[in-house]
Amino acid sequence: MTVEVSTLSNGLRVATDRIDTVETASLGAWIGVGTRHEPAAVNGVAHMLEHMAFKGTKRRSAYAIAQEIEAVGGHLNAYTSRENTAFYARVLADDVPLAVDIIGDILQASTFDQDELKRERAVVLQEIGQAEDTPDDIIFDHFQETAYPSQALGRPVLGTSEIVGGFQRDTLRDYMTRHYGAQNMVIAAAGKVDHRKFVDLVENHFAGLAPGTALQEEAADYQGGDYRESRDLEQVHFLLGFRGVDYHAPDYYTALLLSTLFGGGMSSRLFQEIREKRGLVYSIYSFASSYSDDGIFGIYAGTGQDEAAEMVPVICDELLKLCDGVGEEEVSRAAAQLKASILMSQESSGSRCEQLAQQLLVYGRPVTNAEIVEKISEVDRIGVADLARRIAASAPTCAVMGPIGEVATLDQIVKHLR
Repeated sequence: MTVEVSTLSNGLRVATDRIDTVETASLGAWIGVGTRHEPAAVNGVAHMLEHMAFKGTKRRSAYAIAQEIEAVGGHLNAYTSRENTAFYARVLADDVPLAVDIIGDILQASTFDQDELKRERAVVLQEIGQAEDTPDDIIFDHFQETAYPSQALGRPVLGTSEIVGGFQRDTLRDYMTRHYGAQNMVIAAAGKVDHRKFVDLVENHFAGLAPGTALQEEAADYQGGDYRESRDLEQVHFLLGFRGVDYHAPDYYTALLLSTLFGGGMSSRLFQEIREKRGLVYSIYSFASSYSDDGIFGIYAGTGQDEAAEMVPVICDELLKLCDGVGEEEVSRAAAQLKASILMSQESSGSRCEQLAQQLLVYGRPVTNAEIVEKISEVDRIGVADLARRIAASAPTCAVMGPIGEVATLDQIVKHLR
C-alpha cells in the first residue's frame, strides 16, 4: 500500500499516496468546514474566504501568487462545499516545495486587503448573478433550501447578494481564525512524492498553525417540501428528492449502487424508460448526496413544457417499480459501473489526493480500494429494494423552475407514490 499518514504535534494530519509512474504531484489542504458551519448572518463567508485567500499575503501580492505557480507550469485552485473547503495544486515533482509554501502562505498569512476585498465582492456578486441566470444550476440551491429549510445545510454556498455585499475583512479573518485550525485540516499529496520529505515540508510551513477547537454544527433536519418558480424558459427544470443516507450509514454503498442502477447511465431505468422509450427528456439522472449526518436521494430532469405533465408520473412509476424489486443482472451491472468508476479515478493523482483527504476528514482513516470494492460487492438486490422503499416512503422534496403550469403538484406526487 502506498498510502502513509502522519500527525504533527499540533494535530495536523499529513497524508501521501505515492505513484511511482508519474512525474507530477497533486497536493492541497482540505478543511472540514463549509457552508453548514456558517451563521445565517454571514452566509457565503466560507466561499468568499476561498476567493480572498488568493488575493495577497504578507509576502506575496495576488499577482505574485498566480505568477509563481504558473512560472513552473503549475495549477492552483480551490472550492467550497457544504462541509469542506479545499485549496489544491498540481505541479511537477521538483516544485512540490513551492506549492506547499504557497498554500501554507495563503492559509496563514492572507492580509484580506480592503481594496482587494472590494473588487472580489464584485466578482462574487457576478458569480451569484450568473448562477441565478443558469436554471439547471440555481434549481439545486432552491431544492437544498426546500429540503433543509431555515438551516445552515440548506443555505446556498455562494451566499446571497445582500449578505456578500456587506462582508468586511474582520468577518473573513474571524472566520478563518475560528475554523482553520490544524485539527480541522488535512494536508494531502498524491503522485511522485516521498512521505517523509513531504511531512518535513508541511511541518516547516504549518508548525505554527494553532490546533483549533472542535467544530460545532447544527444537526441536519431533513423536512422536504415544494418550491415552484415560473420563468419564461424553454425547458422545465424538475428535481424530486427524498431523504437519503449519511456517509456512515451501513447502506451508504447500497445508495450509490441504487442511484447508478436507477439513473446513473444509459442502461439505467430512468434513461431507458423516459428518454429512450418515450423521448420525454434530453437530460435525466439520479444522485445520492451524503453528508456527515444525513443525505438526499434525488432525480433531476429537464424537459419541455408539453412533456412535463407526462414525465413526472412516469418518474414516480419507475420509483415504485424499483421498490417492487430489482434483478441480479441489474445489480451486477450497476456494481461493475461503480467499481470501474472508482478504479479508473485512481489513474488521476488529483482524484487520489482528494479521495485520501476526504476519507481522513469523514472516517478518520484511509479506506483502501479493496475495502470499497468489497463493500460494493456485498450489496444485493434485497438491500437495494429495501432502501428504495425507505427512500420512497420519506417526505418528498420537489423543486420546479420554468413553464410549470402542467407539472404535477407535490400533493399529486405524494398521492401517486402512496
